[in-house]
Amino acid sequence: MAAPSPRTLLRLSVAVALLTIALKGAAGWITHSMGLISDAMESFVNLASAVFALAMITIANRPADEGHPYGHHKAEYFSSGFEGILIIAAALAIGWAAVGRLLAPQPLERLGWGMALSVASAGLNAALALLMLKAARVHHSIALEADGRHLMTDVWTSAGVLVGVLAVMLTGWLWLDPLLALAVAANIVREGARLVWRSSQGLMDHALEPAQQAAIQAVLDRFAAEAPDGGVLRFDDIATRRSGQRLFADIHMHVPGQWTLQRAAGLRDALEQALMDAVPGLRVTLQLLPLDMEARAVQATGEGDTR
Repeated sequence: MAAPSPRTLLRLSVAVALLTIALKGAAGWITHSMGLISDAMESFVNLASAVFALAMITIANRPADEGHPYGHHKAEYFSSGFEGILIIAAALAIGWAAVGRLLAPQPLERLGWGMALSVASAGLNAALALLMLKAARVHHSIALEADGRHLMTDVWTSAGVLVGVLAVMLTGWLWLDPLLALAVAANIVREGARLVWRSSQGLMDHALEPAQQAAIQAVLDRFAAEAPDGGVLRFDDIATRRSGQRLFADIHMHVPGQWTLQRAAGLRDALEQALMDAVPGLRVTLQLLPLDMEARAVQATGEGDTR
């Protein structure tokens, strides 16, 4: 079964966020638990994040144009960074409210109903998060991965809140409730910082994953070993990068100088297809050079390194 599209899942995420806001908000309202209220506040972040991610996915899927000849794929990284910033802002708001409740504890009410509503919302988030993380691997979507990881963090947050509320029920220690809310806020800050860092790395053209680089190298080694008619092939200056859902590789392909252009271009075409088969979604730029020649950019870099 094919994985749902990122836009379909993000639309579903918006609907689930609205539902969990209602469930968690009701749980916090009837119990007066700061832990449950903080959990509900994070659901507003889920909603804002899903709406923004949906907008960025729509932009990222636009075709290349005159002003953006390489496409709009990096828009997804703005979604991830925005979500991280929202998470941190929500954590600060939760922490502020929790400190006030810690200084002036309040009794909790109807905890059984509140916990039941929280469990229901956590179950919805867990199911959606697992679906989104699976689809993110298929579509190579950082926006989908960010939203899925945020939802999974929300699930663990809800689990921690429920344990804390249960502890309050068993011990009667009201200060546990706001203390737990502070722990929730700290955990949310950690996740938000991780998303902002991941987004910044994507905007700076991070290299492909080691497994993908290994697959590229394996294809190059195979072509070098199987060079036709005893010819010699050399590959160097391999550079890779990820841009949203797109993967790119730039490679210098050195061939014997006496080869005809048609022969060299034919082998380059076969290599390009083999690389795209080995790494789905890869776009390859292969620069043809004679064996005894380096590109000017490489020569300039070499001269700079000697100084």
